[in-house]
Amino acid sequence: MKVGIYGQFYHKNSGHYVQQLLDLLNQKDVEVIIEENFLKLIHDNEDINKTYSHFSTFEELDNTYDLFFSIGGDGTILQTVTYVRDLDIPIVGINTGRLGFLATVNKDKLVSSVEEILKNNYSITERSLISIKTSEGEETFGGLNFALNEVTVSRKNSTSMISVDTALNGERLTNYWADGLIISTPTGSTGYSLSCGGPVIMPKTSSFILTPIAPHNLNARPIVVPDSTEIKLTVSGREEDHLVSLDSRIATLPVETEITLTKAPFNIKLVLLEEDTFLTTLRKKLLWGEDKRN
Repeated sequence: MKVGIYGQFYHKNSGHYVQQLLDLLNQKDVEVIIEENFLKLIHDNEDINKTYSHFSTFEELDNTYDLFFSIGGDGTILQTVTYVRDLDIPIVGINTGRLGFLATVNKDKLVSSVEEILKNNYSITERSLISIKTSEGEETFGGLNFALNEVTVSRKNSTSMISVDTALNGERLTNYWADGLIISTPTGSTGYSLSCGGPVIMPKTSSFILTPIAPHNLNARPIVVPDSTEIKLTVSGREEDHLVSLDSRIATLPVETEITLTKAPFNIKLVLLEEDTFLTTLRKKLLWGEDKRN
């Protein structure tokens, strides 16, 4: 078996769990390829008392990998997606952070969970992505013109609101006068969109959510549309530029740039253990059903 590993050290004692994973994979004679910069961080981490220079490193992936381990939190998985792209490699998210909606493998059960995964005792959930094109050209995003969670347009260097003229399949919807607009996938429905009043959408739902950020026109509400919809946006405002973010990646675009959003032509595969259903995650992470009045 050949696996790739990428991670980030954001939380105390993360190194302990990274060492647990690497030692286990080493014992199981798994071929391990670690992202080059992450291996340097591993060797510099004071919580790790071994060197793993015998493991190979990668800068880019290919389709020869059986699994890809992402160690950190949901933000780390979003970064992992930029490596995996359309290669169809299942991602195992190990949560050494806090919430962990996507990174569902609990750090306290890391060894037992990974052992089950190495025995192929897991299922796969496929998640859709959203892709972006602009009248400025593909180079704006360096070839990474897709997002697993959401695409967001927002104001830049100003307290003034922006106007986001929005059309669906060529028909005008509205002009959002707001701090910005989030276009979310079902996966991203529990992220930024939810914080701005958007609905929770089941992962297998074929839809996008348009959620305005602090709209001045108070009758503007989130709307759910089929993910076969072509969404076109044009931003105007007092400033010459505005921001557009794809998950955690941010670029600057001139106002009046035409932005076209569609469903990406590939999905991302996430590894799930038997107990890790979406509804279980909602109950654990958002404390649904924890109200004692129920």
